[in-house]
Amino acid sequence: MKIRDGRGTADAFCVERYGHKWVRTRTIVNTLSTNFNEHHTWDVYDPATVLTVGLFDNSQLHRSNTSNKDMNIGKVRIRLSTLAPGRLYTLSYPLLVLHPSGVKKMGELHLAVKFSCTSLVKMMFLYSRPLLPKMHFIRPLTVLQQDLLRCLALNIMAAWLSRAEPPRRKEVIEYMSDVEWYKWSMRRAKANFFRLAAVFSVLFTLAEWFGDVRTWKNPATTVLIHVLLVMLVCFHQLILPALLLFIFLRGIRNYWYRPCYPPFVNMRLSHTEAVDPDELSEEFDTYPMSASLEFVLLRYDRPRSVAGKIQTIVGDVATQGE
Repeated sequence: MKIRDGRGTADAFCVERYGHKWVRTRTIVNTLSTNFNEHHTWDVYDPATVLTVGLFDNSQLHRSNTSNKDMNIGKVRIRLSTLAPGRLYTLSYPLLVLHPSGVKKMGELHLAVKFSCTSLVKMMFLYSRPLLPKMHFIRPLTVLQQDLLRCLALNIMAAWLSRAEPPRRKEVIEYMSDVEWYKWSMRRAKANFFRLAAVFSVLFTLAEWFGDVRTWKNPATTVLIHVLLVMLVCFHQLILPALLLFIFLRGIRNYWYRPCYPPFVNMRLSHTEAVDPDELSEEFDTYPMSASLEFVLLRYDRPRSVAGKIQTIVGDVATQGE
């Protein structure tokens, strides 16, 4: 992280967040092999939530040599729904940070995590509850209201945690809360597009398979599908039980072949391996831009071309619908 006395070192501390409870460890000074050896416990209010653990380099100890802001080393998110109750997981999570030059591994974070369930009935009840209050479904908040409330909540949380002991600075709160998620980025736009394409890939595959059946590409499969269709027409009362049985068997299969360990971060989903260097520099550029006029015009024309393609696709879909 920094150079001190001619060698690399760090003054690392860890911040954990779950819900409204924030925990900060002590700062281990002048070492790259930090051992915190601390134990923390949270009350889980919903199994479908995430525990966030961030590692930072303290810049307040030697302000003459380092920046005034605490530098982020990396963070890890653990989905509680991937943890089996009563099992102790001891894993090393890679700390990956996106830089203008690409993805950089800053180290590893060794954690021992255990999800304890005192009542299975209570946990199933929590799963059955809606994620949001009832008023949200009656009068949902607009996008502008959500952004305003998120900004106000971040400022209140930063002011509150700055008076804690030891204090959590605002840059730490912003990094743990992902305050820059709304900023435009060509990399994020591509990543979200490919994620959306993966979601609808099942429908595309089903449509392609139906086209093969309709055109008799595989006669044996087409005959079997027609026989099945005739059986469903003759015994239509078995359609719903057969569908429920298929869902039940598919759920048992997914439970049997579920991963034994919590999954790590898949860097391919963020589309950082095949991203253009100028797109990364645009994502990390300051405001106002420090690049030359030619690069500014290039960055302006790039989203215009993407928006033009989207406009054409929407027009074609509207034409087909009309």
